Amino acid sequence: MTLFLLAVVFRVFAIQYSEGEKYRKLSTELTIKQDTIYANKGNVYAADGNLLATSMSKFTIRMDVVAAVNSGVFEKNIAGLSKELSKMLGKTSAFYQDKLRKAKNKKSRYLLIARNIGYTDYLKMRQFPIFNKGVYKGGFIAEHRTVRAHPIGKIAERTIGYDDYRGGAGIEGAFADYMEGENGLRWKQKIAKNQWKPINDVNEKEPIDGHDIITTLDVNIQDITHHALLSKLEYFEADHGCAVVMETATGEIKAISNLGRTSKGTYFEKRNYAVWESHEPGSTFKLASLMIALDDKVIDTSTVIDTEKGKIYIHNRKVEDSHRGGYGKISAARVFEVSSNVGIVKMIKEHYDDKPQKFIDKLEEYGFTKPIGFQIKGEGRPYVPKPKDKKRWNKISLEWMAWGYGVSVTPMQTLMFYNAVANNGVMVKPRFIKELRRQDKTEKVFETEVLNSKIASAETLDKIKKVMENVVIKGTADNIYSSNFSMAGKTGTAKKYIPRTKDQNGKWQGGYYSTKHYVASFAGFFPADNPKYSCIVVIHDPKKEKGYYGATVAAPVFKEIAQKIYTTTPVDNQSVDDKVEFASIGSQYEKYNTKLNKEYQEIPDVRGMSGMDALSLLENIGLKVKFTGVGKVKSQSLSKGDKLIKGSTIILKLS
Repeated sequence: MTLFLLAVVFRVFAIQYSEGEKYRKLSTELTIKQDTIYANKGNVYAADGNLLATSMSKFTIRMDVVAAVNSGVFEKNIAGLSKELSKMLGKTSAFYQDKLRKAKNKKSRYLLIARNIGYTDYLKMRQFPIFNKGVYKGGFIAEHRTVRAHPIGKIAERTIGYDDYRGGAGIEGAFADYMEGENGLRWKQKIAKNQWKPINDVNEKEPIDGHDIITTLDVNIQDITHHALLSKLEYFEADHGCAVVMETATGEIKAISNLGRTSKGTYFEKRNYAVWESHEPGSTFKLASLMIALDDKVIDTSTVIDTEKGKIYIHNRKVEDSHRGGYGKISAARVFEVSSNVGIVKMIKEHYDDKPQKFIDKLEEYGFTKPIGFQIKGEGRPYVPKPKDKKRWNKISLEWMAWGYGVSVTPMQTLMFYNAVANNGVMVKPRFIKELRRQDKTEKVFETEVLNSKIASAETLDKIKKVMENVVIKGTADNIYSSNFSMAGKTGTAKKYIPRTKDQNGKWQGGYYSTKHYVASFAGFFPADNPKYSCIVVIHDPKKEKGYYGATVAAPVFKEIAQKIYTTTPVDNQSVDDKVEFASIGSQYEKYNTKLNKEYQEIPDVRGMSGMDALSLLENIGLKVKFTGVGKVKSQSLSKGDKLIKGSTIILKLS
């Protein structure tokens, strides 16, 4: 026993002094760890300051019921803590008292209180009874993480993008490095198996948030565009579609919506079709064909073209008009207005069949032969055949290009071209970013980039604009004509090429002769006389029984977008003659103003009203209005019934 005791004493001495440092270090490594606090990414903003993407703090709250909380403190404050938890989390006070007592009896050191609470609730919870004593005396354990949130929901999700386990897409993917912040540091101590709690109430190193991006998107126009496209996709049960609105002079993309259909018939931002999907455009490409011929002065808008009976054959391949019987002899302008396939093909064949490269060179000037070069990933590659490429060029390539087949371009390329026409021939590069900011200081501003200072002569452009306006007034898109505001554009209806396969009976299926698959499109600008915006709408595979022509499927989306933007966007320049007075209008205004002053002595309840209606009402009764989000009013900062003080600011949160 003496020898055994001596051995134990020797070993204790050896562990304590000879090997003490080793084991102390090992103990620390096993029970204390350095935990990274990931910095929030920078925010993505709309041009008007609305948040499009942001990092939100989420907290999981746990409680060390045993080691940290004195029994006397626990018994004295358990009722108060349970009451506060009930108010915040929804369950009864009795439920939380029972839960806490059971945890105390079981000697729980890691009791789950709540998951995924926001930063505001986290701050409130820290002040609850018991919790307000901190980590060691109150047992309050807060685990922090950040999640990426889009305040306007799924609208424009693919363009706003992401940079996570799915990869890098859209704006966030393109500027991922710029948006990354500097991570923080916090020490944690192990309290049980796989359970750790912070050693201190504060972080050893606070994280620094990333830098912000200001986009060109306008939340109001984005909302209009998204819902206009969605309603038509749902009605026509289409496979997918996109719609883009571009500011004519600057090239700023004000709205972009890309919606794909799920197996359940709903739609979501499946892919960025406007940027990614290169496809045969169909009749919207006829604008390029007509412009080339006019600018080369081989025709004029009054040149007569014989469309015969609406059907011709070129090298045994049929070209046919949608109008049975054809249009006979009509002007080149009318060929475009009624979208005669026969007319446009005969025009290009006659003047460019022996010099096709001249036609191709013009297409290159129009931006159709190479990608635009966006910063966001995934841009589709266009395809335009060239005479030098003997494997791809054939004897009908030129004629098929004339009416939008045999070529492949993205919707953004088509829009860029149409926008150049609206912009008096100046082709500007479409862009999604206005500026980059670091801590509210502008670091870089993205200016308008001119790709081609003049795509055609002023004479040609004037003629083109007129025939495009006539398409809406008396052409294929006369169904969207409005006497209230002017529009100009071109419809497009293209058969989709389906890869040829044999069916179970050995018959070949597919090719261009499928009668089920179409692409309906419309591209144009508004107002026609002084264009402010250009817009393109492309819808794939609408249900044929309901409609498939560009005029029926895509043009109404364009009109709805144009009409709502026209009616909701303030006019930049308004001329008012103060000398002109209308007694009846003045009398009505006085009555309305008197009524407002009498009826509204208190703050009205505008919850549930549309944002625009609430804005009008509140400003008319003398309040300053700030709001976030889109849709209907969800909450208001000044409560219903409060005394109305003119000049006060009210903040509305929209759904």
